[in-house]
Amino acid sequence: MGFIRQNSPFFLDNETEKRIIDRLQMEGFVFAEVETQLLISQAGSIENLMNMVEIRASGVPLEYVLGFTTFCGLRIEVERGVFVPRKRTEFLVQQAEALTHMSDIVVDLCCGSGAVGAALATGSSKIRLHSVDIDPVAVKCSSGNITNIGGHVYQGDLYHALPHTLKGHVNIIVANAPYVPTDAIRLLPQEARLFEPKVALDGGKDGLALQRKVAEEAPKWLASGGYLLVETSKMQAAQTYEIFANAGLTTKIARNEEWDATVVIGKNKGIE
Repeated sequence: MGFIRQNSPFFLDNETEKRIIDRLQMEGFVFAEVETQLLISQAGSIENLMNMVEIRASGVPLEYVLGFTTFCGLRIEVERGVFVPRKRTEFLVQQAEALTHMSDIVVDLCCGSGAVGAALATGSSKIRLHSVDIDPVAVKCSSGNITNIGGHVYQGDLYHALPHTLKGHVNIIVANAPYVPTDAIRLLPQEARLFEPKVALDGGKDGLALQRKVAEEAPKWLASGGYLLVETSKMQAAQTYEIFANAGLTTKIARNEEWDATVVIGKNKGIE
């Protein structure tokens, strides 16, 4: 017996749905049932659904097929060529939220889709958000996610893209800068290795090249008592800590074992 799925404008029979699930399972997708429901909800027509299924079956990340992901409860638009925000990065948002106040100036470096900045600025219209990415595809994508909440997006290399008037006045800098060592990229899951931009993954020889650049310049941009927060790995946390300390920041490490998430937090010294 056929039926119309909730949120789906087209008729789909049980047999067809089962074939889709079987197709995805055959390709090794362990959450095939959930993915099938998501594809159905977004397809619009049976023809488009079948096309989406085949694209997904070819290995393209589900978020690219759907055109969005969910991050901190928000719908974040993503497109091919843009880094897909991970669940563990929600811990970076949580740590930043705990330090953010009304009317703060927040800078999101290596913003990708703009997910981190969007999560911080949503619900607080007084936060002044400035997001930066070097990749034009990411800038276009993040613009769609944050300009509607009053954020600004700039294309360029880290701080060089920001208005100079922000120097010394930024309250929070967040950065999910790439931290995968160059030689380790080949060990990443296929979806990341084959489809996500290398510029969003490659952190240089030891994975910390971008983190060094971010930390070294941070004191010039942070207000007195302002914070820099960077996502890193558990294995690299001690090195990231040292990088922050060498930049003159008062530093600590925050860790969430459930999400395998590590954030290093540095406070700019001075009178708040």
